[in-house]
Amino acid sequence: MLLSLRSGIDSEVAWALDRLCRLCQNEQFMLRAIPGLTDALFEWPEWYTKEGAKQYGEEATFFSLPPQKERKRRHAIESLFILRNAAMHPSNAEELAIHPKTRDLILCALHEIKPDSDANHEFLLYVMEILQSMATNIILPPPGSSPKASPIGPLQEIAGYSSNRSLIIASLTALTIMYSNPNNVSHLSAESPALETSMNVLPLILDKELIDSALNYMYAHLSSPSMTKAFLLHPRMPGTLRLLVSLILADQMEENVSFEIGMPVYTAPAQTPTIRDHELTKEELEHLLTLSEPQRCYEWMKLMFVAKPDGELTQVDFWNLYKDAFLPYQDRQTLLVASDVIKNVTTVFPQAQAMVLPGPPQRFIVRGVDRRKDLSAAAQYKCRWDRSQCPAESFASTDALYEHILEKHINPFEGSHMPCLWATCQQSSVTKAQMRGHVLTHLPDMQPQPKHPAQPETVTLPAPGYPHPVPDPTTRPPPPARSTRVTYMRPHVDPPPSSLTALLILRVLFRASFASSDTAPRADDDHFGFPGLLDDPEEDAEEDRNKSSDSDLEGERRGRKAFIGIRYLLEDVRMRHETFQGWVTEMVDAGLTGTT
Repeated sequence: MLLSLRSGIDSEVAWALDRLCRLCQNEQFMLRAIPGLTDALFEWPEWYTKEGAKQYGEEATFFSLPPQKERKRRHAIESLFILRNAAMHPSNAEELAIHPKTRDLILCALHEIKPDSDANHEFLLYVMEILQSMATNIILPPPGSSPKASPIGPLQEIAGYSSNRSLIIASLTALTIMYSNPNNVSHLSAESPALETSMNVLPLILDKELIDSALNYMYAHLSSPSMTKAFLLHPRMPGTLRLLVSLILADQMEENVSFEIGMPVYTAPAQTPTIRDHELTKEELEHLLTLSEPQRCYEWMKLMFVAKPDGELTQVDFWNLYKDAFLPYQDRQTLLVASDVIKNVTTVFPQAQAMVLPGPPQRFIVRGVDRRKDLSAAAQYKCRWDRSQCPAESFASTDALYEHILEKHINPFEGSHMPCLWATCQQSSVTKAQMRGHVLTHLPDMQPQPKHPAQPETVTLPAPGYPHPVPDPTTRPPPPARSTRVTYMRPHVDPPPSSLTALLILRVLFRASFASSDTAPRADDDHFGFPGLLDDPEEDAEEDRNKSSDSDLEGERRGRKAFIGIRYLLEDVRMRHETFQGWVTEMVDAGLTGTT
């Protein structure tokens, strides 16, 4: 392959480069394993940089090149591609860093080749990636040296004005690596085109690779105190702070956490059904009156009682219930005597029996039965006239209840004035015309207000077993809070590197903005019993030289104002790591102090 490269025959060179392009993707590919290969691979890129690129004018953009010229350009690009892949391995990168042709090729390519075609874009991209592999140890010449002795100028121009995304990322990355070396900080400029590009691409939060390169460059740029102070005066500084916080919020991964902090809550239904003993309805009574004894007695017991092993009724109550039900109709059929009624209990309920409990006094009971119960949730439609003694059953609606009151209680009253006999109402003299409207104040709404969807169907009780309902609910002790669940969001994963870089940039700018408010205590003669600082003339002289100028104070003022403006955004930033969250809290607290 080495001989083919040096043969100068296009077909042989193409074959060797094709084989090397495949081999260089292997991590075991070492340039030093083939002596002379590195020099041979530099020949075509050097030719293209010094002579070849000038032979390809604008016509190469619009028209196809002759096959021979196109092959030569492909030889140069493929040779550089092999060197670029090899440079990804540290051993190859070290060899290229000390090779005498590497530096000249990189500087010449960056200064001479213009990114005006796809081929030149590809060539420059490989050059910058080779530069990245060795940029950590590069010490740039002093700022006063020849511009062509440094790659900073063309890299800044490509990063600031190129429309090719790959070239922007590669140039920003190369600049970041070189500026990370403290010896190269003097080459930083407040008017850096790369800084403008970095701010321009911050809204592109979905392009993670471009955002990472922009944030890394901004951090390397702002790591210099002089550049940080200059940036505080930049007109785009407040907007940049908002974008940095927005990047952190966009990458924030949170989970909903909730836990109960209160005591158990005891509730009861808001509407408690009324439990009462069953009474014969009009239909049931009419049916029983058509039967003859003792069948009527049997059916009456089935309607009025239920079997209950531990239930009991006195025999007198049992007989009185029977007598009160059928005594008004004894003209139709003769009533049974009390003893027969008691005997019939065993016939209807075999497990029940009449017995005498020893006294004194003796008790005559029927054990094994109990009154049938009726559940009614319509107590609100019950008539409370005659001080809640009205015998009428509950009605189905407010309209039916109102018609009943008019027909049975108000209209039959003789006289112009009448008292209101509704439950505990104290109105003693109301005209009949006014009474028709007054009684409506006691009735439930015809169309009750709809419940809010969040309103529960139960009532919270102050304690377990507390009676409900009570006559006056306003005297009931305040119940505990129904909902004592604390819910909040917390991060469940560490933030991505881009968010951490954005946070570092924010912290650098924050410390620069609030530098004068965090001044250290000065040494004096009296320290009130506490150890103080010793006077150091050299430190005092250094401090006098570094006193903040008017522009620095103006930058701090603008920086503090900008951080106050983004405080509401910082309040939503949550970091999993306590140290990082402490930085965010510090910035929020400083912004809150500034507003007050």
